[in-house]
Amino acid sequence: MTPRARRARYHLRFQLRPGDDLGERAARLAKTCHDNEVAEVVLLIGAEELYTGHLAGAEEDSWFEAAGQASDVLTAAGVDVSLNPWVTVGHADRGRTDRLGFAPMVSPTGKPAAAQASFACPTWRKWLYAHYGRFAQLGFRVLWVEDDFRYHNHAPLDWGGGFEPLMMERLSRLVGEEVTREQVVAAVTRPGVPHPWRALLQQVWRTAQLEVAEGLAQAVREQSAGRSQLGLMSSVPAMHSVEGRDWDALFGALSIGQRVTQRPHFAPYSDTPARGLSSALWSLEAQRVLRAPHAACEPEIENWPHTSWSKSDTQTWSEMVTAQLCGADALLLNVHPSSAERAEEFPGIDELLRRSRPALDWLAGRHTEQAVPIGVGLPWRPDTAAHLVTTEGTLQELVSDPAATADYLLGYGVPVTAGPAPVQALFGRCVDAFSDEELHTMLCSGLLLDGVAAHRLTERGFAGLLGVGAPRLYARDEPTCPGPYAVEQVTAHAATHEGTHLSVDVQPALARLDPQQGARVITEILTPDGRAWGAGRCHFVNTLGGRVAVLAATAPAELARSDRGRRLLHSTVRFLEGDCPGLPLVHGAPHLIPHAARDGDTLRLAVVNGSADPAHPTIALPTTPDQVRATLLAPLADPAPATLIEADGLLDLEAALPHRGWAVLDWRAA
Repeated sequence: MTPRARRARYHLRFQLRPGDDLGERAARLAKTCHDNEVAEVVLLIGAEELYTGHLAGAEEDSWFEAAGQASDVLTAAGVDVSLNPWVTVGHADRGRTDRLGFAPMVSPTGKPAAAQASFACPTWRKWLYAHYGRFAQLGFRVLWVEDDFRYHNHAPLDWGGGFEPLMMERLSRLVGEEVTREQVVAAVTRPGVPHPWRALLQQVWRTAQLEVAEGLAQAVREQSAGRSQLGLMSSVPAMHSVEGRDWDALFGALSIGQRVTQRPHFAPYSDTPARGLSSALWSLEAQRVLRAPHAACEPEIENWPHTSWSKSDTQTWSEMVTAQLCGADALLLNVHPSSAERAEEFPGIDELLRRSRPALDWLAGRHTEQAVPIGVGLPWRPDTAAHLVTTEGTLQELVSDPAATADYLLGYGVPVTAGPAPVQALFGRCVDAFSDEELHTMLCSGLLLDGVAAHRLTERGFAGLLGVGAPRLYARDEPTCPGPYAVEQVTAHAATHEGTHLSVDVQPALARLDPQQGARVITEILTPDGRAWGAGRCHFVNTLGGRVAVLAATAPAELARSDRGRRLLHSTVRFLEGDCPGLPLVHGAPHLIPHAARDGDTLRLAVVNGSADPAHPTIALPTTPDQVRATLLAPLADPAPATLIEADGLLDLEAALPHRGWAVLDWRAA
């Protein structure tokens, strides 16, 4: 018997408030799910507008009865059911106040929350375990842990919480003496190398969170008799790095019978330009390598406040495709208003789900668990925030990740991966997190550096392996800056005429590069009146056999985009690949964003048009395969075969790729 093709799964997040007509509303929701092939409903309870505070007493009783009744109706109709309690510690006060005696979160400046609890509060923990344990008795497939399960982003607190007395007591025990919030904040945010208390505070936060995760898992395991599992909603990994999150330990603590699910946040909640899909792609890829191998992935598809007035169907479709392309096990759809009550009153959402399915099913049927993204590697450590050398003295300065690096590369048609790769790019202060041994290994292969990373490596004694020294960074407004830098002038490049100019006029700072013998200077920085300022880009083959390319720019993602800039970057990638080029590179129009993967013996390249104008992508492959199949995924349309034209070693898509449309190419690997 031929195995049934894998299909995309819709998991619909929906709130059914308690009421006499609940059974009828649940039945109509079940019909909506049947009509739109929704496999699961994730029931919200006490969410958003209906949030009165942490549920207890008669209010909790009412929601418990409603959740049980709704679950019975949906399950009888063949729909799976999960549960989404609205709060753990609490999202934001929004005028609500604590009614249960919880110790509140406290911000770095000492501001206490009115309704949000400390992770260290024993009263809150007792409530949380009882709350989840009670609802787990109803046998839901997943009980979700909301993305308020974090220390940052708890309005109206500045930055967030974690500085409350209970946390300071825990930290005092680690330090060996009593410490105050003021002392801790001053130490953790002190400019320069990390103060020892930074890592200790992160240890306190991490330990408190893991204790709660273990308690939650125990409560759900016992009360559901092992039937239910937990799901983790998470935010930006760089923010969780500031909190000291240990992803392996957290997924381990939340797992029940080797089952756990993650909902990665990856896309904006409202309309944004399509070129923002580069961020969405990278967000999913960055979290892939942080997720436990046994964890399922259900990316968040969300419109805020959950209608097409906030986000177009075209954008929602393109983000659903992005998630499915990246191997989603299901799509967690938050597309109805939380106050909707009746799903049948939103026929536009029904149409969105029906019209989206053909492309999603097509992708799901072609993806296997063996698929591994390929591209320029963007190395990052989850504990980066513990190692950053700072200058400003703020908690915000502890946020550092490769997101801007990914945007720079993807926007120019260069695929990326969070996994190991022959060519890597290391930009900015992320370099601080890596040991000398790790950096030495990176310098044995292909490595692209920006001015900040080159400067940091120069300070650590690696200049001889870079081909350039970068002893100094010059800020735009620095009085000692040797002239106002303005443009890069190409000095040596096969695909771009010598003398061609590119703007560096809005770079916040540049590294003053000192090329060594053997370094090839690709561009020079000039002042507005044409005076030489320094080298702009250099290529070098070091004594380890590694290939290094260094940019003077300290914020490459903020360089003015152009065809010239794209050609320079593509040639740099080919230089870094050396004698074994293998990456597909895309050009032909602005903002053609690629995703490349190896799936068994198949290579797959997907390209999305991040421009509002139709585009004709051109793909440069180092060697042209015997047969390349192309499929066009136009927004909200059925997949259609597409024609490729081969000329001069390049593949051109004959049909125009529409705004937010995807072209998917696959071929057998050599």
